[in-house]
Amino acid sequence: MNDPATHFATAASGTPTGTGRYVDRTAITPVEILPGLSFQPVLGTDTLLNFVTYAPHSEAPLHTHEEEQVVLVLEGELHFQLNEHTRVMRPGDVAVVPAWVPHGAHTLDVPCVQVDFFNPPRQTLVAQADAAIAASSQLCG
Repeated sequence: MNDPATHFATAASGTPTGTGRYVDRTAITPVEILPGLSFQPVLGTDTLLNFVTYAPHSEAPLHTHEEEQVVLVLEGELHFQLNEHTRVMRPGDVAVVPAWVPHGAHTLDVPCVQVDFFNPPRQTLVAQADAAIAASSQLCG
């Protein structure tokens, strides 16, 4: 069981790696990587979060990558393939994709919004995320 005093400790035991920032997702210009499939990435120091929007009848083809990925469905319905198993995911459903595991997704008649968490940051999204930082961040000081 987690100890609240330990979990919410206020004594710093390390050196901050940055000042932190707030991100306005609406200020991140979506990039359509395939027809009906748009990305809005947010880059941290060691993690990348990516808002993914699927139009009805769109697809993220089966693929692999070196980064671990956690998928969280926020809105709609997504047919998600992990290895050779496909499951319909709805809001609140989560899939964990280890490095190099084949996966892909598609929508039918219902659009979908999902959030992907990548560790380390997904290299194919870093440049887009860097560009979004200037447009959508408010630094904390």
